[in-house]
Amino acid sequence: MTMKRENYISWHQFFMAIAELASLRSKDPNTQVGACIVDEDNKVISVGYNGFPNGCSDDELPWSIGTNFLNSKYTYVVHAEQNCIINAKRDLTGTIMYVSLFPCNECAKSIVQAGIKKVYFLRDKYHDRDFTIAARKMFDLAGVEYEQLEFDGVKINIDLE
Repeated sequence: MTMKRENYISWHQFFMAIAELASLRSKDPNTQVGACIVDEDNKVISVGYNGFPNGCSDDELPWSIGTNFLNSKYTYVVHAEQNCIINAKRDLTGTIMYVSLFPCNECAKSIVQAGIKKVYFLRDKYHDRDFTIAARKMFDLAGVEYEQLEFDGVKINIDLE
């Protein structure tokens, strides 16, 4: 009898890798973020990444972080979490989100409103900033669990040759 292969990736690794892969679609020169929503049966429901709204040219809107409202990417960019929720086109109550960067307060609002029950994240580089403090506060109040995943040197290579 042949034994099953033992060096397969875990569900957490699989879904976070999908989020990371989605982030590679982002054209943002500073921060690329990807997100993936899954259901209780480990089925992928939706994927998203940060970028400008559909129909808005990547060449005509600013990618800078300027202080001028109309010349700042922050005025126009749709975050990965928001795109993932919008792309789902179904009820997300009780689902799980995997995201490569801890969500901001605006995305936390959308996550809570969508009924997502847990958020797994990879990086938390803005941990002490007001917008992530507010996000954690909303998650705590709404009962949305969140957990940073650590993979201790796991590297997943994808060869598309």
